[in-house]
Amino acid sequence: MDIKAKIEEVVEKIKNDPALLAKFKEEPVKTIEGIVGIDLPDDQIGKLVDAVKAKIAVDGIGSVLGGLGGLFGRK
Repeated sequence: MDIKAKIEEVVEKIKNDPALLAKFKEEPVKTIEGIVGIDLPDDQIGKLVDAVKAKIAVDGIGSVLGGLGGLFGRK
């Protein structure tokens, strides 16, 4: 399993589906296991959850920072 590809896949699905994002915030382990379709060991799923949370946070910050450029006449 290509972990980086799975993380990207999971992040895209969660970011593009508000209901899935809400579910992820409530139950991240069950949500990810449902997306990947595999019951992973706790240590692996924990790392995957952390990676997805970090990626979503970084992407969210990037879009917020990108929007700030408009405040100064930049886009």
